[in-house]
Amino acid sequence: MALSLLVVSISFYLKEYISPDSDLYATLSLVSVAGVVVMVIAFSLGLGAMPWIIMSEILPINIKGLAGSFATLANWFFSWLVTLTANLLLDWSSGGTFTIYTAVCVFTAGFVAIWVPETKGKTLDEIQQFFR
Repeated sequence: MALSLLVVSISFYLKEYISPDSDLYATLSLVSVAGVVVMVIAFSLGLGAMPWIIMSEILPINIKGLAGSFATLANWFFSWLVTLTANLLLDWSSGGTFTIYTAVCVFTAGFVAIWVPETKGKTLDEIQQFFR
Protein backbone atom coordinates (compact mmCIF):
# COMPACT_ATOMS: atom_id res chain seq x y z
CA MET A 1 0.00 0.00 0.00
CA ALA A 2 2.73 2.44 0.98
CA LEU A 3 4.67 1.85 -2.23
CA SER A 4 1.64 2.38 -4.43
CA LEU A 5 0.69 5.54 -2.53
CA LEU A 6 4.27 6.78 -2.85
CA VAL A 7 4.05 6.27 -6.63
CA VAL A 8 0.79 8.25 -6.69
CA SER A 9 2.24 11.10 -4.64
CA ILE A 10 5.37 11.32 -6.81
CA SER A 11 3.27 11.38 -9.97
CA PHE A 12 1.16 14.22 -8.57
CA TYR A 13 4.28 16.16 -7.60
CA LEU A 14 5.75 15.67 -11.09
CA LYS A 15 2.51 16.76 -12.78
CA GLU A 16 2.91 20.20 -11.18
CA TYR A 17 6.04 20.80 -13.29
CA ILE A 18 4.82 19.40 -16.61
CA SER A 19 2.58 21.00 -19.20
CA PRO A 20 -0.94 19.53 -19.27
CA ASP A 21 -0.60 19.17 -23.05
CA SER A 22 2.38 16.81 -22.93
CA ASP A 23 2.24 13.04 -23.30
CA LEU A 24 4.10 12.63 -20.01
CA TYR A 25 1.26 14.42 -18.20
CA ALA A 26 -1.24 11.88 -19.55
CA THR A 27 1.09 9.03 -18.62
CA LEU A 28 1.44 10.36 -15.07
CA SER A 29 -2.35 10.55 -14.83
CA LEU A 30 -2.58 6.87 -15.76
CA VAL A 31 0.17 6.03 -13.25
CA SER A 32 -1.83 7.84 -10.56
CA VAL A 33 -4.96 5.84 -11.33
CA ALA A 34 -3.02 2.57 -11.47
CA GLY A 35 -1.36 3.38 -8.13
CA VAL A 36 -4.71 3.99 -6.46
CA VAL A 37 -6.10 0.74 -7.91
CA VAL A 38 -3.06 -1.20 -6.63
CA MET A 39 -3.49 0.45 -3.22
CA VAL A 40 -7.15 -0.60 -3.02
CA ILE A 41 -6.24 -4.17 -3.96
CA ALA A 42 -3.40 -4.24 -1.43
CA PHE A 43 -5.71 -2.83 1.25
CA SER A 44 -8.31 -5.49 0.55
CA LEU A 45 -5.73 -8.28 0.73
CA GLY A 46 -3.87 -6.97 3.78
CA LEU A 47 -4.65 -4.10 6.10
CA GLY A 48 -8.39 -4.08 5.40
CA ALA A 49 -8.80 -7.44 7.10
CA MET A 50 -6.61 -6.58 10.10
CA PRO A 51 -9.37 -5.46 12.54
CA TRP A 52 -11.45 -8.54 11.80
CA ILE A 53 -8.48 -10.88 12.22
CA ILE A 54 -7.48 -9.26 15.49
CA MET A 55 -11.04 -9.52 16.78
CA SER A 56 -11.35 -13.19 15.91
CA GLU A 57 -7.93 -14.42 17.01
CA ILE A 58 -6.63 -12.22 19.80
CA LEU A 59 -9.58 -11.08 21.90
CA PRO A 60 -10.53 -13.29 24.85
CA ILE A 61 -14.02 -14.71 24.82
CA ASN A 62 -15.22 -12.78 27.89
CA ILE A 63 -14.68 -9.38 26.19
CA LYS A 64 -15.03 -10.38 22.54
CA GLY A 65 -18.48 -8.79 22.16
CA LEU A 66 -17.64 -5.43 23.69
CA ALA A 67 -14.13 -5.21 22.25
CA GLY A 68 -15.38 -6.35 18.85
CA SER A 69 -18.00 -3.62 18.88
CA PHE A 70 -15.36 -1.05 19.81
CA ALA A 71 -13.00 -2.29 17.07
CA THR A 72 -15.80 -2.12 14.50
CA LEU A 73 -16.71 1.39 15.65
CA ALA A 74 -13.07 2.51 15.45
CA ASN A 75 -12.69 0.95 11.98
CA TRP A 76 -15.74 2.72 10.58
CA PHE A 77 -14.89 5.98 12.36
CA PHE A 78 -11.46 6.16 10.74
CA SER A 79 -12.94 5.19 7.37
CA TRP A 80 -15.38 8.07 7.76
CA LEU A 81 -12.56 10.42 8.82
CA VAL A 82 -10.50 9.58 5.74
CA THR A 83 -13.54 10.07 3.52
CA LEU A 84 -14.38 13.37 5.21
CA THR A 85 -10.90 14.85 4.94
CA ALA A 86 -9.83 13.46 1.54
CA ASN A 87 -11.40 16.25 -0.53
CA LEU A 88 -10.11 18.95 1.81
CA LEU A 89 -6.61 17.52 1.62
CA LEU A 90 -6.76 17.09 -2.16
CA ASP A 91 -7.77 20.74 -2.53
CA TRP A 92 -4.73 21.64 -0.44
CA SER A 93 -2.21 19.43 -2.30
CA SER A 94 -2.75 16.20 -4.21
CA GLY A 95 0.85 15.10 -3.79
CA GLY A 96 0.84 16.13 -0.14
CA THR A 97 -2.35 14.18 0.52
CA PHE A 98 -0.90 10.95 -0.81
CA THR A 99 2.37 11.63 1.01
CA ILE A 100 0.41 11.81 4.28
CA TYR A 101 -1.40 8.58 3.39
CA THR A 102 1.97 6.96 2.61
CA ALA A 103 3.34 8.00 6.01
CA VAL A 104 0.27 6.61 7.76
CA CYS A 105 0.69 3.28 5.91
CA VAL A 106 4.36 3.06 6.91
CA PHE A 107 3.49 3.88 10.53
CA THR A 108 0.71 1.28 10.52
CA ALA A 109 2.98 -1.40 9.05
CA GLY A 110 5.55 -0.70 11.76
CA PHE A 111 2.90 -0.76 14.47
CA VAL A 112 1.52 -4.08 13.27
CA ALA A 113 5.00 -5.60 12.93
CA ILE A 114 5.94 -4.57 16.48
CA TRP A 115 2.71 -4.87 18.47
CA VAL A 116 0.44 -7.42 16.79
CA PRO A 117 1.56 -10.93 17.77
CA GLU A 118 1.83 -13.86 15.39
CA THR A 119 -1.01 -16.27 16.17
CA LYS A 120 -0.33 -19.05 13.70
CA GLY A 121 -0.30 -22.40 15.51
CA LYS A 122 -0.99 -20.88 18.95
CA THR A 123 -3.91 -21.51 21.26
CA LEU A 124 -6.00 -18.69 22.69
CA ASP A 125 -4.32 -19.21 26.08
CA GLU A 126 -0.85 -18.81 24.52
CA ILE A 127 -1.97 -15.62 22.80
CA GLN A 128 -3.37 -14.27 26.09
CA GLN A 129 -0.05 -14.98 27.83
CA PHE A 130 1.62 -12.66 25.29
CA PHE A 131 -0.42 -9.73 26.63
CA ARG A 132 0.17 -10.41 30.33
